[in-house]
Amino acid sequence: MLRKEIGLWGVFGIATGAMISSGLFLLPGIVFARVGPAMIVAYVLAGVLNLPAMFAQVELSTAMPKSGGSYFTIERSLGALAGTLAGLISWLCIALKAAFACVGIGALAMLLFPGAGEWNIKLIAVGACLFFTVVNLVTVKGVGHLQGVLVTFLLGILVVYVVGSIGSVSAVRYSPFLTSDWSSLLAVTGMVFISYGGLTKVVDVAEEIKSPQRNLPLGMFLSFAVVNVLYVAVVFVTAGVLDGETLSGSLAPLSLGAQVTMGTVGVVAISLAAFLAYATTSNAGILSASRSPLAMSRDGLLPKAFARTSQRFGTPYTAIAVTTLLMVFVIAFLSVEDLAKTASTMFLISFALANVSVIVMRRARLEGYRPSFKMPLCPWLNIAAVVMYAFLIVDMGLIPLVVTGVFLGVAGIWYVTYIHWRIVRESAVVYMVKSILSKHIKRSGLEDELVRISLEREEIQADRFDELVLKAAVLDIPEGITARELFHRLADALAPRLSMNSERIFELFLAREKESSTVVHPGLAIPHIIVGGENVFEIVLVRCQPGVIFSELHAPVHTAFVLIGSSDERNFHLKALMSVAHLIQEEEFEERWQQARNVEQLRDIVLLSKRKRIRKRGKP
Repeated sequence: MLRKEIGLWGVFGIATGAMISSGLFLLPGIVFARVGPAMIVAYVLAGVLNLPAMFAQVELSTAMPKSGGSYFTIERSLGALAGTLAGLISWLCIALKAAFACVGIGALAMLLFPGAGEWNIKLIAVGACLFFTVVNLVTVKGVGHLQGVLVTFLLGILVVYVVGSIGSVSAVRYSPFLTSDWSSLLAVTGMVFISYGGLTKVVDVAEEIKSPQRNLPLGMFLSFAVVNVLYVAVVFVTAGVLDGETLSGSLAPLSLGAQVTMGTVGVVAISLAAFLAYATTSNAGILSASRSPLAMSRDGLLPKAFARTSQRFGTPYTAIAVTTLLMVFVIAFLSVEDLAKTASTMFLISFALANVSVIVMRRARLEGYRPSFKMPLCPWLNIAAVVMYAFLIVDMGLIPLVVTGVFLGVAGIWYVTYIHWRIVRESAVVYMVKSILSKHIKRSGLEDELVRISLEREEIQADRFDELVLKAAVLDIPEGITARELFHRLADALAPRLSMNSERIFELFLAREKESSTVVHPGLAIPHIIVGGENVFEIVLVRCQPGVIFSELHAPVHTAFVLIGSSDERNFHLKALMSVAHLIQEEEFEERWQQARNVEQLRDIVLLSKRKRIRKRGKP
């Protein structure tokens, strides 16, 4: 397991740093040439369209905070083929985005060395790539801290640019607002979409985030809010201070705007901001991209070498090294424009898969699937997002579609030749289909895995109560019965466990109930008896959806926790009662209990409760 060294500020820094790059320092001039000042709307729409993807990724990753989060969650939801596509798409997209950011660093070097040729720029880009690779190899914690420092300076400079330029904005420059048609606006929205593409990539390091159930959603939401407001403010100011002819097609729009409003100091400041943006994108990109092959290797979708982790630094050195080689290749030999569109297309495919995954995980009703954040308006928002992403993909143009198609074809061949015969793991979509066809299905390995992940995420250490529940008898009674019939069934289940006569056990339950009712709450009973011997304690979980009739004075009992112990276990008996009390007070307990598909899911509900654990020997 990788070390958990990334806190809230690290999540914010990685997400923010992965977003702010060429989408802000390069694209505004190109987008303005297509639609004019309406580019402001394009940035707003791109941000809004990213919301469903962000919501979906946050829900999936807070439920399954594992390395290669976007790959891992889709693979567990939709299966190995979809997971292979998602993993390779995520790896390629982020590696491309990080590589182009390194090229941006090389291009900025032209300010210091005006005579530098193309290959000199590429050599500087490769050097920047290797520097950030070393940082990622040595320390994840250092990456988070470096991101925080760089992002702080970057945001500060952009805020100064907006504040310093707002007074020079002229309303005349916003007219005409839309210089093309609405279809062109939708097309450039797809182009701008890549500007937000890095937001969800922080989920790829979810396994290394401290308290991911809190820090992951909070860090991503803060990052989205800050960057979205800043994007719109920057393009609004830039369009308002530059003449259309000057801004249209410019590859350095912010520098031109800063020169008009702040002079040479402004140009230097924006150049520094651009450097910081490219640096944070490169740094965060190597970190995020390398986690996809790591996760795929763990699952057998790539060779085992990709899962090798440094014992000294706790970093996946093989995955990082291969990611770096890919980036160096891109820097040295590939062009930018069509690959950027291809990256956007692949991002959109990945986001569509994430939204479908949320629907599947909800419908599968796996007890171990317990996200700390739930996507609103599911499934309608997910469906709307998938439809909109499809429209944006179609508008990307022929070359990105062809390149993406070829890539998906290669990924499909890899699945058929290397993965298909190796993987027998059941996905949530398969489990969902089986549960629709039959109510009696075997426990899925995915259920066990999700339970383990949830326990790890909440840092739950099993106590004696949990251990007793793991081996406890579970009675799921489909028909309505009386308390007397329940006691007979309990006696039959407990007799071999206690090495006692079932009739004697029945008599003990009956006698205890005559003393005073064990119904402690409407719908809940805690029958309990004392037996002979020492160090004896058993728990039985009971669900009876039609209800157990204890008496005419009580409502039918649907849930029962049955406690059986010897006299020397009185202290633990009280602690077990306290554990039950905490358990039944949890939010959604009753709903989960009634909707559980089988006895193992009933057991999972207890094991995954957030009650305070007690030590195995009963000591506080």
